[in-house]
Amino acid sequence: MVNAQTLQGNWNEIKGKLRSRWGQLTNDELQNFSGNVDQLVGTIQRKTGEARSAIEKYLEELSANGASALSQASETVREYAQQAAGAMQESSKKAAESVRQGYEEAEEMVRQRPGESVAVCFGVGMVIGLLLGLSVRGR
Repeated sequence: MVNAQTLQGNWNEIKGKLRSRWGQLTNDELQNFSGNVDQLVGTIQRKTGEARSAIEKYLEELSANGASALSQASETVREYAQQAAGAMQESSKKAAESVRQGYEEAEEMVRQRPGESVAVCFGVGMVIGLLLGLSVRGR
């Protein structure tokens, strides 16, 4: 049985294939397809004189090919999504490790030089306070 959803999902491509097989079909005739396979088969049969069974067989082939292509495309997308997820996970692990390592290094430096660390923090705090004060004053 012809899958109407597959036909509709790939309609532009299928429409082109129908026109190339049966050149006497017009775009207007094919444009009216609204998911009714019997109506489509009747239109093709009336316009071309082709046997109903031959038309249905051709539509089934197109439907099967469309479903196969859709399934392959979705599998490819799924694979890329899994690869992207893996890459993101790996990157986030590396970033977390880098942050942890930086924190440990900063902690070790503070242990080794507590006086200098307090002086640097005090200086940075003063500079930030000064900049904020100037910013508020300028408004």
